[in-house]
Amino acid sequence: MQSSAALTQWKKTEQLAFLTEVSSVPLQQALRHLQTAFANFFAKRAKYPRYKSRKKSRASAKYTRSAFTWREGKLILAKMAEPLDIRWSRPLPEGAEPTTVTVSRDAAGRWFVSMLVEDTISPAPATHAAVGLDAGITSLVTLSTGEKIANSRHERHDRARLARAQRELSRKAKGSVNRAKARRKVAKVHARIADRRRDFLHKLTSRIVHENQVVVIEDLTVRNLLKNGRLARAISDAAWTDLRSMLEYKCAWYGRELVVIDRFFPSSKLCGSCGTVAAKMPLNVRAWTCKHCGVVHDRDVNAARNILAAGLAAAACGDGVRPQRESSRTGRSSVKQESQRVTAGIPRL
Repeated sequence: MQSSAALTQWKKTEQLAFLTEVSSVPLQQALRHLQTAFANFFAKRAKYPRYKSRKKSRASAKYTRSAFTWREGKLILAKMAEPLDIRWSRPLPEGAEPTTVTVSRDAAGRWFVSMLVEDTISPAPATHAAVGLDAGITSLVTLSTGEKIANSRHERHDRARLARAQRELSRKAKGSVNRAKARRKVAKVHARIADRRRDFLHKLTSRIVHENQVVVIEDLTVRNLLKNGRLARAISDAAWTDLRSMLEYKCAWYGRELVVIDRFFPSSKLCGSCGTVAAKMPLNVRAWTCKHCGVVHDRDVNAARNILAAGLAAAACGDGVRPQRESSRTGRSSVKQESQRVTAGIPRL
């Protein structure tokens, strides 16, 4: 309440008179967001609110129903005489009326309009198919069916263009108009990379979710994996976190089941035929032969099939997948004491 009263006084000052040029609704919404941030901080649910630069962060304005007009597919914001010139990415659901409109601008200078509407997503037709996914770098995803989805490496393809734009930015004087133009060029390259990556992941995850009733993935700790200096850039470009996030909400939308197995489960070292666990499996080993049964495995395909089997077993018994480690009581190796347990507890493919 005090901040809202202060907002009225700010508009009367000469320095902040520009606040009267826009609707009061997005300004009040910003104050509400600030109040929520401080409430979360004092409740120890979040850190102290940080200042957001209007140059570096994504600028946005939120309009509630009283601050815009939606009529015949045209959007008119408060204090605007003409409707916005919008290139629609997709039509709104039939009969839907937006309740909130958010106008935002990214670092590349592109404007976006996001509308909040009530919509119901119908579950996809049921299927009996199940798939296990093994995330990688050379192959972004390897399916338990044996199919390998190549990693498009969007950042790598535009790396030269990005480096050239960043060099040009470094030569510009700070605070100059040319530096602002160079910064937008760098932002456009980053936006191109992000847009292509997001489009690829959306198409891939939609296909996987629609074709399979059960999807099994590993619980990867991407934050820890990024500590590897040699692979950090490739891991970031692969965007495994975004891949998992899309699978999670799309499975919830379309009535699919997503199973996440333990991150310590030895999917790559486990023989899918006899259940023997190999002692070591360096990253440069892409194919290996089981010393117990002699079966030759493709590392990624074998891992994806083991992930699927472990996920089906976990879903059937309602329990998680335990990591296979050495027992401190017996002192025996994990290969000897866990092979029988793995073979008995996980169905073979």
